[in-house]
Amino acid sequence: MNIVAPESLIFWTTLVFLILLFLLSKFAWKPILGAVRGREASINDALEAAERAKLEMQNLKADNERLLQEARAEREAMIKEARAIKEKLIADAKNEASLEADKMISQAQEAIENEKKAAMAELKKQVADLSLEIAEKMVKSELSDPAKQMSLVDEMLGETTLN
Repeated sequence: MNIVAPESLIFWTTLVFLILLFLLSKFAWKPILGAVRGREASINDALEAAERAKLEMQNLKADNERLLQEARAEREAMIKEARAIKEKLIADAKNEASLEADKMISQAQEAIENEKKAAMAELKKQVADLSLEIAEKMVKSELSDPAKQMSLVDEMLGETTLN
């Protein structure tokens, strides 16, 4: 058996290691370091994209919140306007009803006044008719006696004066 000296073994091991190191640096280290650098760049790009997406999401959230506030304000304005319209319609309806009621009351009072005048006229006519009837009966009774007729003619002649 050949025993190799430990010095020659160290020499050959060192030589193989240096050759291996040269080959690795020439063919493997550059592609490995390039891949690592490429991976690092893609990770940094992804982090930047994530940060931009996060900012964009915050902006969208703020825009959504602003739009929601605007929608709420618009809804409140619409509700307020609808209430105002409702109150105006109710007030207009009350005013119209009040005017209509006043008109109806006025017409009723006028009708009552007309009926009252008609009733008074009818009553006066009946009183006049009764008065004529009574006067006619009295005149008949007064003029049925010839002595009373003469006395009435004399009395009337005495009351009349000639111009």
